[in-house]
Formats: sequence, structure tokens, C-alpha cells
Amino acid sequence: MTNKTVDVDFPSRIGVWWNSEPWPIRDAQKIVQEIEALGFGSLFIPEGGGKDALVESAAFLAATDRLVVGTGIANIHFRIPTPAETGARTLAALHPGRFVLGLGVSHAPFVEEAMKGTYRKPLATMRTYLERMNSVQAEIEEGVRPARVLAALGPKMIELSGELADGAHPYLVTPEQTAATRNILGPDKWLVPEQAVAIGGDEEDQLRWAHTHVGFYVGLQNYRNSWLRQGFDESDLIPGGSDRLVRALVGMGTAERAAASITAHLDAGADHVVVQIVGDGPTTDPRSALRELATVLQL
Repeated sequence: MTNKTVDVDFPSRIGVWWNSEPWPIRDAQKIVQEIEALGFGSLFIPEGGGKDALVESAAFLAATDRLVVGTGIANIHFRIPTPAETGARTLAALHPGRFVLGLGVSHAPFVEEAMKGTYRKPLATMRTYLERMNSVQAEIEEGVRPARVLAALGPKMIELSGELADGAHPYLVTPEQTAATRNILGPDKWLVPEQAVAIGGDEEDQLRWAHTHVGFYVGLQNYRNSWLRQGFDESDLIPGGSDRLVRALVGMGTAERAAASITAHLDAGADHVVVQIVGDGPTTDPRSALRELATVLQL
């Protein structure tokens, strides 16, 4: 898609969001190789504090040929701006068009309790961080421009995604929110939302998996505010989330219904969508469900 400010060579418009941190890196590389072989266009990985997302990205880029690898997201509280920028430039230089640096401000409980850090105003913190990244001397990997997207939920962070980054990587949003994000970003910035799906088991299993997944985020103020903006109310923000909330955020049922929840974001203006398989826990192997989806999506 050459109309973007920075080109990313996605082999297809649908990728995968997968938490690789609990897996030994050699095993994770094998899973990522199958993700590429199935025809998915990307792998986006989180950074929860267990492993360095840029180091993991390097391992996955080296293990694949065309797959785009992105951080979804790299926590700006884990590293100062200079190595974030130079590390991204290095990966982009080694693998042109195949690396996306997703950045996020994380959440107050993680930063203050787990990291013993200070969580200040997220918008101002992110703006300062990006400005410092932009001040890194051009001679380092000269001419290389890594793609950069932000974990943007609110309108001001979305605006910043278009001003000082190359787009947005929203998480746990509806297709309607994807459309609203596109309206703010305009046509020339990348929009790569995540979509969770539950495939397999029976309806009760899928609903339980969805509640467990969404329930992890219900206590985080950034997501609560996002869902209130998306039209939900406090009755939906109960422990585990209401049935209405989880059914809106997690594609459940057959592989065909799950696929429809993914393509709805493309129809709403996303450039690329990353699908997350939810199951019994973070060590759930995503490959069986991804094989079903790849067939239905005709990847």
C-alpha cells in the first residue's frame, strides 16, 4: 500500500496477534513459521515484562521470509527513546518493509506496582517520548525509516498517532470504533486493529474464554474509558465483562463467524487486522484455530 507515509510489505491483509512470551523461543519460532506458511501477513507480539519485544521480533524476523513482525505493543516505560528508535531502525534495515514498532504507554498498575515507576499523563508522556525518538541523529542507519504505530484508544492519542507516528494499533475495539479511528487518522496512516476470536469447544466454552480474556482488562482504566466511549456503560464493566461487552469484542461461534468479525474491521477502514485466538490461557496453542481461519479466509 504505497499511499502510506511509510511502506509496510504485508503479504496479506490479515495477521496474527499472539503472546509468545510464555513459550521457549525455539518453540515460538516454529509456531511463527507455521503462521507464515498458513498465509497470514503479520505477527504482532505484546510486551508484558517477561521478554524484550524487540529481541523477540529479531528472532521471528530471522526465522521467517516475508512475514511482517510488529510489537503490539512495546512498553515505553521499559526503554528510553534512543534505543527504541535505533533498535527499530536496525530491524528495519535488516528486514526492509517487515518490521512495525508499536508503542504504548501501558497502564498505571503495571508501571507503578510491577515496575515501581511513575505513571504520568499518558498523552504528554507519549508526545515527549516520540519527540525524543525523532531527535536521534539521522546518521544511525541513515535513510531507514521504520514504521511506527501507537496503541491509541482515545481521540487525542489517535490524533498523536497521525501527527508523530505512522498510524494506530487499537486493541479490544469494535468495527465501529475502527471506523471512527479512520476518520480521525485520515487515509494516509496505517490502521491495524486487533480482533479476538474464540473457536472450538461449545458455546459455553467460548463464552467462558471470552469472559476470561476481556475480564483481564476490565480493571484497567484506559480500557474502561475506551468502552464507555464506544457506547457501553458501567453495567457492562462488571468483573469478567457483561455478555453484551464480550460478544461485541470477541468473535465467537464457527470459524466463518469468527472470520466475519475480522473482515468487519477491514470493511470499516482498517488496512490490516491482527487476529488473537483466545482459549484456556496464555499457553493455548493457537495453531489449530488459525488453520481453520486460514481456510475460511482463503489465505
